[in-house]
Amino acid sequence: MNDTPALKFPVSVLHLPQKGITVTIKADERECAALARDHGLEAVKSFEARFQIMPWKKQGVKVQGRIDADIVQACIVTLEPLDARIAEEVETLFVPEHSRLARIRLDESGEMLVDAEGPDMPETFSGDHIDIGAVAEEFFELAIDPYPRKPGLPEQILPPDSMDTEVEKPVSPFAKLADWKKKP
Repeated sequence: MNDTPALKFPVSVLHLPQKGITVTIKADERECAALARDHGLEAVKSFEARFQIMPWKKQGVKVQGRIDADIVQACIVTLEPLDARIAEEVETLFVPEHSRLARIRLDESGEMLVDAEGPDMPETFSGDHIDIGAVAEEFFELAIDPYPRKPGLPEQILPPDSMDTEVEKPVSPFAKLADWKKKP
């Protein structure tokens, strides 16, 4: 992913209504081309993100929604183009960078406490805007299959001559010692 996101959609979160606001992002042709280039795809045919942005706790922001995209990837085995569909649910929290909710929890020995099954820590933002386009692009990246395979291919593809030959096991460095121990 590039340092500058292909999608930019800053949203003011200073005075969000209690019900929140709905934001829809539909990528145009230029943005789809930038998404494909930045994420190593053959093409992005369509991209749409729809989010509900609402207040969370006192100063936090909750972003909830869905990303739908049609992409073309290269098969990792045959390099043929493969059509794929992304339908990703998104839910994330943001807090101002000075918020106590943004602090990393440490135990008495200074080790960071992480609950693998628990909720993620909120992301931080500065100022009064959050770039929802960058959020959408981040979750888009996470939804892309890193190893796309053409349907019907066997799991493991070996050269034909490698199946016929027996694999020679390496000789253990202790094999000679075993023979030495047997001698009277």
